[in-house]
Amino acid sequence: VQLQASGGGLVQAGGSLRLSCAASGSTYVMGWHRQTPGAQRELVASIYVGGITNYADSVKGRFTISKDNAKNTVYLQMNSLKPEDTAVYYCHGAHRFGAAYSWGQGTQVTVSS
Repeated sequence: VQLQASGGGLVQAGGSLRLSCAASGSTYVMGWHRQTPGAQRELVASIYVGGITNYADSVKGRFTISKDNAKNTVYLQMNSLKPEDTAVYYCHGAHRFGAAYSWGQGTQVTVSS
């Protein structure tokens, strides 16, 4: 599956941003990871077929992942952003259970204090 991400940018602390990621076909799971320089890529949120979601503890209550199945597009609404949310965000997706993730291009999110 091919993924095309959009969104991101610069926002002040406490602000909001929305990321989008469109898949080239149906998927079993889609979501977002993020990465800062020198650190490992970490899971932010995922949404599975049927609408099951999971979130990193650090974003629970602030970020919401959703999916438009008709458009094969996943959204990450990020509210109450903090400087520590600054990272390159990568969309991930897999077309079936057990398949390796495909990755979209990274999109920079910068939260100023």
